[in-house]
Amino acid sequence: MEAETLAERPAYSKWNTYYTTTLLYLLLVFDYIDRFVIVALFPFLKSDWGLTDAQCGLMVSAVFWAIVVLTLPIGALIDRWSRKKTVGLMAIIWSLGTAAGALTRNFTQLFATRFIIGAGEAGYSAGGTALLSAIFKPEKRARVIGFWYSAIPLGQALGIVLGGIIAVNLGWRNALGLVALPGLILAIMFFWVKDYRTVDLVKSVPAEGSLSKARMNKREVIRELVRSKSLLFNNLAFAACTFTIVALTTWLPSYFQRFEGMTIERSGLMASVIMVLAIVGGPLGGFLTDQFHKKRSNSRMLFPAITCAIAALLLFVAFLLHGSLQFGFLLAMGLFIIMFAPGAIAVTQDVVHPGLRSTSLSINVIFQNLLGSALGPLVVGALSDMYGLDKALLFLPATLILAGILFFIGSFFYERDTESVEKIEIVFDAK
Repeated sequence: MEAETLAERPAYSKWNTYYTTTLLYLLLVFDYIDRFVIVALFPFLKSDWGLTDAQCGLMVSAVFWAIVVLTLPIGALIDRWSRKKTVGLMAIIWSLGTAAGALTRNFTQLFATRFIIGAGEAGYSAGGTALLSAIFKPEKRARVIGFWYSAIPLGQALGIVLGGIIAVNLGWRNALGLVALPGLILAIMFFWVKDYRTVDLVKSVPAEGSLSKARMNKREVIRELVRSKSLLFNNLAFAACTFTIVALTTWLPSYFQRFEGMTIERSGLMASVIMVLAIVGGPLGGFLTDQFHKKRSNSRMLFPAITCAIAALLLFVAFLLHGSLQFGFLLAMGLFIIMFAPGAIAVTQDVVHPGLRSTSLSINVIFQNLLGSALGPLVVGALSDMYGLDKALLFLPATLILAGILFFIGSFFYERDTESVEKIEIVFDAK
């Protein structure tokens, strides 16, 4: 049973679909450009202000900390107020925060602007995912999300490349100011997208031999967010995947330098090429997940279980090899390691009340960051200190296997959880 009826979807014209999807994609690109442009500016900041590596790293971490703290309340605001207004305002905030960095005079001031950027970005993924889930039919959900999330590695790469080019030619302050401008323009344009009406938090209750709708109380809302076993296993598996991905992104360059004899420049390039394969792997994973969904109703968890196992095997073999053969296995791994994401993100929308979709993804983001992104580099770094980096990285195939097991277990609960989701009519605004 679908969690919403489709009768209102024809009112969302092809033009509105293209307009909204294009803006969401471009905003996600500039979300990550603004987030990662600071990485390209580290040498200039160290030269001008004498910053340490730790201080530079803190400016990346500040964004994630703000997201963890604010994503849940902002996700709840999106669900209960407006997708387009909240997303538009958040994009304005993160763009202005990026531009404000150009006016700073010391580390403390620049560090504060990074929190502002994180505050703006805290609910963007949640709001965008909820809007796309309403626009497109459920059977297309994974492929659409896979396409949209391909903007993330593109934005990361562009942020570092553009930041370096602008900083070298025009100064690092102009790099912050110039990359902020397109996001600000796109944010203003987003106020003209067609939103859906806020979904009432109601449930079906028996009444004189039929079903009627009653408003959910706070306890029932909380129960709706925690009742789904498939969602819990999905979020834990997602965290295990992000643990692996962020740890690899952090430590692969160092591994190439220490054990493959590469220069700093070449090691960074090789690691970037592997991870940028997510631009292909994300959409491909979404397409294959939806195709599989036609045959297996639990494919959105079963397919990630399979791709995590394949990625784990490729990664394990790669670290047993050297040279071009190793790089070939790592490239294949880079393609498979991200294929879990479209299905896993779709699950956060499939198994909860349609009026709580942004909140559901916000909870997923907390899992990602607290148990995944924040821990991965730290744990691998600590293992490297004890046993060496080559042996520490062999821990990562195990975390991918764990993710696959969690997805697989969750797949047994997925169908039951989707069937118990309240059936709600999604109605789009007239304009």
